[in-house]
Amino acid sequence: MYDVVVIGGGHAGVEAALATARLGCKTLMVLGSIKRIANMPCNPSIGGPAKGIIVREIDALGGEMAKAIDATLLQLKMLNSSKGPAVRALRAQADKITYPEYMRNVIFSTNNLEVLEGYVTSLKTKEKQVCGVVVNDQEIPTKAVIIASGTYLSSCVLCGKSSIPSGPDQEPTTTKLSESLRELGFRLIRLKTGTPPRIKKDTIDYDKMTIQYGDQKIYRFSSTTTHPIPFEKQVVCYLTYTTPKTHEIIREHLLESSMYSGLVTGVGPRYCPSIEDKVVRFKDKERHQLFIEPEGTSIPEMYLQGFSTSMPHEVQEEMVHSLPGLEQCVITKYAYAIEYDAIDPLELKSNLETKKISNLFFAGQVNGTSGYEEAACQGLMAGINAHLKLVGKDPLVLKRNEAYTGVLIDDLITKGVKDPYRMLTSRAEFRLLLRHDNSEQRLLKYGYQVGLISEERYQSFLEKEERKNHVLHQLKEIFLTPKMEVNQYLEEHKLSALNEKISACDFLKRPEVNWEDIEALTSKTFSLTDEEKEELLIAIRYEGYILKEYKVAQKMLQMENRRIPQDIDYDQIQNIASEAKDKLKKVRPETISQASRISGVNPSDISILLVYLESKKQ
Repeated sequence: MYDVVVIGGGHAGVEAALATARLGCKTLMVLGSIKRIANMPCNPSIGGPAKGIIVREIDALGGEMAKAIDATLLQLKMLNSSKGPAVRALRAQADKITYPEYMRNVIFSTNNLEVLEGYVTSLKTKEKQVCGVVVNDQEIPTKAVIIASGTYLSSCVLCGKSSIPSGPDQEPTTTKLSESLRELGFRLIRLKTGTPPRIKKDTIDYDKMTIQYGDQKIYRFSSTTTHPIPFEKQVVCYLTYTTPKTHEIIREHLLESSMYSGLVTGVGPRYCPSIEDKVVRFKDKERHQLFIEPEGTSIPEMYLQGFSTSMPHEVQEEMVHSLPGLEQCVITKYAYAIEYDAIDPLELKSNLETKKISNLFFAGQVNGTSGYEEAACQGLMAGINAHLKLVGKDPLVLKRNEAYTGVLIDDLITKGVKDPYRMLTSRAEFRLLLRHDNSEQRLLKYGYQVGLISEERYQSFLEKEERKNHVLHQLKEIFLTPKMEVNQYLEEHKLSALNEKISACDFLKRPEVNWEDIEALTSKTFSLTDEEKEELLIAIRYEGYILKEYKVAQKMLQMENRRIPQDIDYDQIQNIASEAKDKLKKVRPETISQASRISGVNPSDISILLVYLESKKQ
């Protein structure tokens, strides 16, 4: 008897299994191949806009992804560093060999965690509660199951006009688990994703491309990383573009693509389209940028980022050879599209447990998301909540003003998906509160309360916050006056002169002022690290905007606290619009706030629902 069985060894499965095992649950991870643990079948990178902040959130909650990428990255950049803090995020190029190796070592050195190669063919339930899984014709009893099967459910690889039942990288697919889920009454949807060709490194003419370096400034995803990989040890990437010839080839062979021949039935990712899609949808664009990125130091291949396609192999040869720098290149792996089954996320509760079957959780791409980061944060949350359910505690549900992870899960269970969901900063209404620099301030307390953050790390965090608050208090107490020596310094450094007395805190709000200026003008040295100074500077400069968002968030939280009984009969509520009633019955929102975010439910419907709930309460 296991406490938890995790189905899948991808990024969601890894975080789920590690979380439950570390929290004391006897855990079994069932996967197709041990070699594929934390595999990166598509782009070997971690982070990016919004996604990089999710990785920071995973770290603050006690997950592993941030530590793994810090230890194995090839290149690291802070994106949007010239813009406001709400949109800054780290992105790392990963090593496709060493990253999975790191995760495998962690998995096999974790107590309470066993690994079994095999395929789950069906689930066993009793009185609407999961009680076991069938693996290799053997029934294994368990108290909870987390399905993190990625893109392996009834998947087909598509290229040109061929369709082959297969998972990514020619791995076997599984159809029986899909059948078992349908028999249990779950709605499944069909989605599609894809991957670009790989190019032999030494056949590329790099002189025709633009070099892309990492950042010289040292960054890290995890605050526990003590030795980040320095700039001089990082590799370079390259930038090239499609040409009019590329577009001509694509248009000429468009109907040979799986996407446009009618072979594909699943819906592809809107925000990561194939190159065919880009050429068709953006006809006015003369060219599209492509990044040539390494897959690993020991892999003789480069990844063609932005060139996903499902064209036949011979057409791919023409397309790739039309690109600057790739005229004579050798394709080592052809691109393909992949279709797979996913669960309709409207079947899930806010803790990622299913509504139909108790103690059955879903996480990752099987929930209709795309991306390793989106998968990992769901796996972590499913693992945490499976543990909390088994020990009889309330679930951990992150709110939209607390984490991108909270936004992601709320969007899934409230709005559902039509295409693979990708996290974007624009999806968060409180993105200034959900920054790269404050992930620990937002979430470390939850990781600590759950039991995934150590006492030592939590106390270290509290000491850091105390130091920052002490310096903030100092800055508010120190004043600068328009004395001659002060304005002389400002003039020499091409800064605006002072006309009146001002606190050091308010002086720091000037965008052109930095910590060196404050320390020079006050003759004080503030005992903070560069990272802590940056965090405090953001808090000072954006204080007004941050407080404004907090006030709006507090209003939303009032509706979040208004619970809706799960046995409510919406047919008994008069005057609610028919569309709203259908949506409410399908989603069965847990709170008024969640109900208000359902597409098709209008403010007038919410008002009527509130009146009805109040009358029932009385």
